[in-house]
Amino acid sequence: MDVSKILEELRQEREQLEEAILSLERLARGRGRRRGRPPAWMVEAKKRGRPPGSKNKAPAAKPLAHASAAA
Repeated sequence: MDVSKILEELRQEREQLEEAILSLERLARGRGRRRGRPPAWMVEAKKRGRPPGSKNKAPAAKPLAHASAAA
C-alpha cells in the first residue's frame, strides 16, 4: 500500500470517530426530562404487568376438595 493512501484512510477514520464522539456527547448532554407525549414505541415498552414469558406466575386456583365431596 502507498503511504499517502494509508494516511488518507486514517484521516477518514479519524473524521468518523470525531463525528461519533460528538453524537455521543450530544446524547449525554440531552438526558434531561422531556416535555410532551412519549413516542408510541416507548409507551409499548412501558406496559405494566408481567411479561409473557415470566417465571413468577400468579398461583392457579386450586379446586376445593370439600366441595366435590359434598356433591
